[in-house]
Amino acid sequence: MGTADWLYALAFMPLVSLAVQPDICSAKPKQLPLEPRCIYRNPDVGSILSPEPEAVPEATNPRVWELSRANSRFALLLYKQLAFGRTPESNIFMSPISVSTAFAMTKLGACNQTLEQIMKVFEFDTIKEKTSDQVHFFFAKLNCRLFRKKDSTTELVSANRLFGDKSLSFNETYQNISETVYGAKLLSLNFKENPQKARNTINEWIANKTENRIQDTLPEGALDSTTILVLVNTIYFKGQWKNKFDKDNVYPSKFHISVTRSCSVNMMHQEAKFRYGSFVDEQVQLLEMPYRGDDITMVLVLPSRSTTLGKVEENLDLKKLTNWLSEMKETTVSVHVPRFKVEDSFSLKEKLQAMGLVDLFSPEKARLPGMLEDGSDGLYISDAYHKAFLEVNEEGSEAAAATVVMAIGRSINLDREVFEADRPFLLLIRESSINTLLFAGRVADPCHQ
Repeated sequence: MGTADWLYALAFMPLVSLAVQPDICSAKPKQLPLEPRCIYRNPDVGSILSPEPEAVPEATNPRVWELSRANSRFALLLYKQLAFGRTPESNIFMSPISVSTAFAMTKLGACNQTLEQIMKVFEFDTIKEKTSDQVHFFFAKLNCRLFRKKDSTTELVSANRLFGDKSLSFNETYQNISETVYGAKLLSLNFKENPQKARNTINEWIANKTENRIQDTLPEGALDSTTILVLVNTIYFKGQWKNKFDKDNVYPSKFHISVTRSCSVNMMHQEAKFRYGSFVDEQVQLLEMPYRGDDITMVLVLPSRSTTLGKVEENLDLKKLTNWLSEMKETTVSVHVPRFKVEDSFSLKEKLQAMGLVDLFSPEKARLPGMLEDGSDGLYISDAYHKAFLEVNEEGSEAAAATVVMAIGRSINLDREVFEADRPFLLLIRESSINTLLFAGRVADPCHQ
């Protein structure tokens, strides 16, 4: 297929549990021969890594730890790209691990500069002493770590799928690695004769895997008769707070979107022990609220009243975030957080091109010979879509809840910290033991619920 065919890579939201083979979590590298067509090794990996790396968490493969950190660095860089293109009053929400997974699957078929750019943009090339083919093995191990179920109330589900045009013969090695590592089986569709039906099939699959929270991800016209392969990664999360908010402690309050604009929200309140940090020099407060099971937590980053969230975002990187998280202490906190829903959808193409992923989207420069059986070089990615949803209420995230009124007559504990999220804040949902950022977002306007 030497003609200019189209390839779509899609990454979607709400949290994760990879459908990998049961034995992959205990397998050794030699037991999983992952041999994509092309391999890349970063010649400068030693200089990229920190000269004083952090201690690897207990019972964690060092390379899996490095991949987790690579994904988190990419998450913050992608978040900044999104923030640059939005007004300060706009909400943002995404699942960076979902985006990374979808493009790791794409990397399986990439060669030459296309492969090198994927490795660099997604920070995969910072994994010490390993070539690009081993990234897939470590992704499998990372997913085993992230998505094992620790509490019956937590739903952390991910599913991956390849949708290929039925007229084409896809490379068997590519299919085998996709299924072994990412659980991504190939389903043949008739893109050439009925792209609209194929679009509906893919959108229905996504909706089904995300409890109907993510719908119509592929917009009208996204597929046409030149489409040959769609890569899909769906992620869905539902969790209950370890410390639930009392429904009787919900009260109407003002949320200050900006200096000149505010609105009324339903503010949830509780006083309990949480990990908390106040960083005066950085003008931020951090609060960590765990879900049941303790492995998944939501971290809120709240700027002081004398600064803006934009300034905090501008200077944020993984090193600073890691330092903040490590310095947080458990203490009694009076927490005031609004109920909110955040929904976001966007094309990734422009953002990733700005980060250096250029060749993959170019019909002239893309090199993806590992995807088709004949090794031809006519594939490129025409676009990549991401869609995300989050709901936070008294029960936790994405759970149904009744509307309640106010709290009155609460005794005041003078010996406690106050965290009052009545202005725009940053939220991160992470796996706490290895600090993998599963979701990142900005709640700037929670008013229309």
